[in-house]
Amino acid sequence: MASDSGESNMDREMILADFQACTGIDNIAEAITLLELNNWDLVAAINGVIPQENGILQSNFTSEASQATMYGPPSHLEGADIAARSAGPPPSSSSSSSPPSSSTSAFCPINPSTRHIVERQPRMINFRVEYRQRSVELVLEESRTVGEIKGILQTELGIPESKMHLKGWKSGDVSDSMVLRSLHLPKNNTLYVLTPDITPTASTSKNSALQDSLNQNFLLVISHREAQRDYSLNFPGSKTIQEVKRNISDLTNIPVRHQQWEGWPASASDDSMTLALSGISYPCHHLSVCRRSSPANAQETTEECTDVHMISDSEGDDFEDASEFGVDDSEMFGMSSSGCRKSPMMPENSENEADALLHFTAEFSSRYGETHPMFYIGSLEAASQEAFYGKARDRKLLAIYLHNDDSVLSNVFCSQMMCADSIVSYLSQNFITWAWDVTKEANKARLLTMCTRHFGSVVTQTIRTYKTDQFPLLLIVMGKRTSNEVLNVIQGNTTVDELMMRLMGAMEIFTAQQQEDIKDEDEREAREMVKREQDEAYRLSLEADRKKREAQEREEAEQVRLEQMRKEQEEEKEAIRLSLEQALPPEPDEESGEQISKLRIRTPSGEFLERRFLGSCKLQVLFDFVASKGFPFEEFKILTTFPRRNITQMHPGSTLLEAKLFPQETLFLEAKE
Repeated sequence: MASDSGESNMDREMILADFQACTGIDNIAEAITLLELNNWDLVAAINGVIPQENGILQSNFTSEASQATMYGPPSHLEGADIAARSAGPPPSSSSSSSPPSSSTSAFCPINPSTRHIVERQPRMINFRVEYRQRSVELVLEESRTVGEIKGILQTELGIPESKMHLKGWKSGDVSDSMVLRSLHLPKNNTLYVLTPDITPTASTSKNSALQDSLNQNFLLVISHREAQRDYSLNFPGSKTIQEVKRNISDLTNIPVRHQQWEGWPASASDDSMTLALSGISYPCHHLSVCRRSSPANAQETTEECTDVHMISDSEGDDFEDASEFGVDDSEMFGMSSSGCRKSPMMPENSENEADALLHFTAEFSSRYGETHPMFYIGSLEAASQEAFYGKARDRKLLAIYLHNDDSVLSNVFCSQMMCADSIVSYLSQNFITWAWDVTKEANKARLLTMCTRHFGSVVTQTIRTYKTDQFPLLLIVMGKRTSNEVLNVIQGNTTVDELMMRLMGAMEIFTAQQQEDIKDEDEREAREMVKREQDEAYRLSLEADRKKREAQEREEAEQVRLEQMRKEQEEEKEAIRLSLEQALPPEPDEESGEQISKLRIRTPSGEFLERRFLGSCKLQVLFDFVASKGFPFEEFKILTTFPRRNITQMHPGSTLLEAKLFPQETLFLEAKE
C-alpha cells in the first residue's frame, strides 16, 4: 500500500511538472487546482488553459484509460507536444475491452475508475483598460475580437473608435479583426488607450497628465544592430534621454558620443529632455542603436598626414627642440596644407547643441583616441543644472573646454593633457565636462551668448580677451547660491602636472564650499522634517478630535434614539394594558348565586392581586386581567402553588372550572426566561 501511494504521488508530481511546462503557469497552487478540476487528466487540463483551434486536444487513450481518474506517465514528458504526438483516434467499441498497447499512448492509466466528464466552459479574459485619469474593467470571452473591445470602450469613454489606439498587447499592435483566442492572452491583462488626436481641454488636466507621465514607467525595446540583440528596459518618465544613452553605453560598450540612434521622435531634440516630454510612445517604444561610423575623410588619411598626438607620443623629446632645427610650427602640427586637415570639430550654425556636441565628441575621438573626458551631451544650461542644482552631496564642478583649431597649442593640449589617464580620471570623478569649438566665428558668438545668459558679462568679456594662440581654454566654474563663479581659466600652454595642480586647487575650494552647503542643506532638511512632523502631529490631533467629536455625537444620537424607542414601547404597552382593562368583564358579586372563583395572585414584587371570576370564565380573561396589571402574557407565566402547574401552557379557551381553579386558588407570577 505504501509503495502504491508513493508511486501515485510520484505520478502526480510528474503530471504537475508536465502541466507547468506546457502552460507556463508558475503558481503551483493554481496548477494543482486546475489539475484537480480535471481529475488529474493532463490533456483535459491543458485544453482548459490553452484551447486549440478545434477546442480540444485529441488523445488515443483506450476507453479504460480515458475513464481513469489519474494517469501516471512512464517517463518524464518534455511538453505538450508529446501528448499531441501520442494523440490518435479513440479505439472502437469492439476493442475497448482489450488492454491498451504501450505504443498507443504516452500515459499509463492507474487506479481505473469512472471519471466524470467536465463540461467545457468558454474561457473568460479580464482586461483593465486605463485612459488618462480613468480605468475600465472588462471581462470578455476569448472568442471576442479586438474591435469589440474598442466598441465597448467607445461607449464607456465616449471616444470614437477611429481616434482610439489600444496599446499594451504582448504581441505588439494588433488589428481590430483579431480574435482574442489567437493572441494567447493570460487571464489578466492591462491595456492603455492613447488618443494623440484628442488633447485635454483644461490646463489643469494637462498639468495632471504631465505629472502622471513623469511617474509612469516607459518600456524601451532597444535593438543593438551590430550584436543583433534586443534590450527591454524600463525607465521612469523623469529619466532624461542622456541618462538612457549612458545606460545603453554600459550595456553595449558603445560610448554615448559614438551612438547612432533611430526611432527617437522629432520632438526629442535635446538629450536633457525627459522621456515623458520627448514624445515617445507609451507604454512601449522601439529604438535601435549602432556605432557611429568615423568621418569619411578619416579613411583618406595617408602616411604623409599623420595624427599629431601619435607624433607627440613617440617623439616627444624631438618636439621640444623642433624650432631649433628650423621646423615650422604649422608643419609640425599638421596644418601646412588643407589636404591633411580633418573635418571641423563642430559644424557651423548647428541648430541643436546636442547634435553639435555629438559631432565634437566623435571628431575628438577620431583625432585623439578613445581615452578622453566624457563630454556632456546637451546644452550648457543642462550641464549647469546637472552640476550645480542637485543635492549638495551630488554637486560637481563644471569644466568648460573651449577648442580652437587655429591655435598651434590645440593638438598638443588635447593629445597630451586632455587624453592623459590621470586627467581623464580626475575630470570624470569630480567634474561635469562640457565642450565647445570656437574656431568658427558663428560658433564663438553663440558661445558668448550662452555664457552671458548663464555666467554674466564678466565671463564673456574674459573669453573675448584671450587671443587665438592662447587657446584652448579650460574654464572651471563653481555654482553658488546666487550666481555661478569662474574659479580658474586654464590656458593651453601648460603641462600635465600644472593642469592637475590647478584642478585640485579648484576642487579644494569647491569641497570647502560643498561642506558648508551640505551642512546648510542638512539643517534645512532637519527644520523641514521637524515642521513636517509638527504638521503631521497637528493633523493627527485634529483628526483624533474630529473622530472623538463624531463618536460623541453618534453616542448622543443613539441614546436619544433608544430613549425614544423606550418611550414608544412604554406608550404601546400602556395602551395595550388600558385596552385589556376596559375589555375585562365586570367582577361578579359574591351573592349573585352563580359559581364564583376567587383568585389571589402574588406578583414578583410580593404584592397580591385579588379578583372574583365566574367559574365559566375562560382562562384568556385571567390572562388579560394579569396583563392589564402590567404583567403581559408574553413575559410572565402563571403558576399554581401545589401541585405546581403552569397555567399559561393551558389552552386559553378552557374555563376556570376545567382548570380546577374553583372555588378559590392562590397563584403566583414568574418571569419567563
